[in-house]
Amino acid sequence: MTILFLFLLLFLLMFIGVPVAASLGLAGSITIMLFSPDSVRSLAIKLFETSEHYTLLAIPFFLLSGAFMTTGGVARRLIDFANACVGHIRGGLAIGAVMACMLFAALSGSSPATVAAVGSIAIAGMVRSGYPQAFGAGIVCNAGTLGILIPPSIVMVVYAAATEQSVGKLFMAGVIPGVLLGVVLMVAIYIVARIKNLPALPRASLREWLRSAREAIWGLLLMVIILGGIYSGMFTPTEAAAVAAVYAGFVALFVYKDLSIRECPKVLLESGKLTIMLMFIIANAMLFAHVLTTEQIPQQITAWVIEMGLQPWQFLLVVNIVLLIAGAFMEPSAIILILAPILFPIAVQLGIDPIHLGIIMVVNMEIGLITPPVGLNLFVTSAVTGMPLTAVVKAAWPWLMLLISFLLVITYIPAVSLALPNWLGMS
Repeated sequence: MTILFLFLLLFLLMFIGVPVAASLGLAGSITIMLFSPDSVRSLAIKLFETSEHYTLLAIPFFLLSGAFMTTGGVARRLIDFANACVGHIRGGLAIGAVMACMLFAALSGSSPATVAAVGSIAIAGMVRSGYPQAFGAGIVCNAGTLGILIPPSIVMVVYAAATEQSVGKLFMAGVIPGVLLGVVLMVAIYIVARIKNLPALPRASLREWLRSAREAIWGLLLMVIILGGIYSGMFTPTEAAAVAAVYAGFVALFVYKDLSIRECPKVLLESGKLTIMLMFIIANAMLFAHVLTTEQIPQQITAWVIEMGLQPWQFLLVVNIVLLIAGAFMEPSAIILILAPILFPIAVQLGIDPIHLGIIMVVNMEIGLITPPVGLNLFVTSAVTGMPLTAVVKAAWPWLMLLISFLLVITYIPAVSLALPNWLGMS
């Protein structure tokens, strides 16, 4: 009865237009007031606990780091470097855009930020060189999803907080899938470029390549600082996020000088707004998850699934279907916080590695970012290009099919996600 009421109330509130965060908070609060022996005071305590969660402190720092990198000229320099590396290949500008998305993803931890930063420059460059605008938009819209798969990833931090898993291990588990997806997109672009006879840039000379590498090196070093610092034991993922924010600000202000001291408050304000919005969703989603746990709903669902006799592969198929539907309507962090506490115990009971489950959920969230009606990357791409949303959806569709095929590989070949953490001996 409690399960039914909780979820019916949640969907009813969202259906009548209540924002997702408020719907989660209200559904949880009303359910506790009506069905739980818990005091209403426990709601306030839970909200304060969320704000004190050490792992979640990484989110505002990664957002601030991404804001400095997006506002400064880091994206332009990464695109120039990518074009110097692969621009001479047929379809090289598009391949370079994917490479730039991969590099920027390793700096920002956010898909929309990756699409906004890379797309605003790369798509215009492709159009000037004779590429169809829809082709460029579809590629960047999809490649931008790598922002939450290639570490550092804000969505992975949220999953780690919800399931008490290692952020460092999740980051490592995302490296091979992220690189693999990037390579798959590049190969697909090359094949299409050969068929459509898309243009290629002249081959960059060694001097030009070295110049572009020197320009991009400060941005590329941030990846080394974040991941190298975490895996050398120098600092935790949360401390790495703080170091990244300071470093990104230093590079934007004093090295590249794309940003003046006067513009700093604006960048801080924008990242602050994003942080408040995201943390409000997370706080309410954790409140909802608290109700699930208090009412022992995950345990009831786990027992029901075990009684049904589902095999692990069948369970993962159901998980993917549920996540793909949810991803079309909700923000990734909210989905992770609602569904991870439910799916996690079932996965453990069926012998599925929690880190593997985390990567499956992240790849599903990637697909959700380019699935209408609420796919955030679609709206960002539309804003960057000036294309109607329907045209962006049509442009992204063929590449979306590629992502769904990739999801099946990630789901049923755990070694793709787990090889690197296991090889590094991460516990």
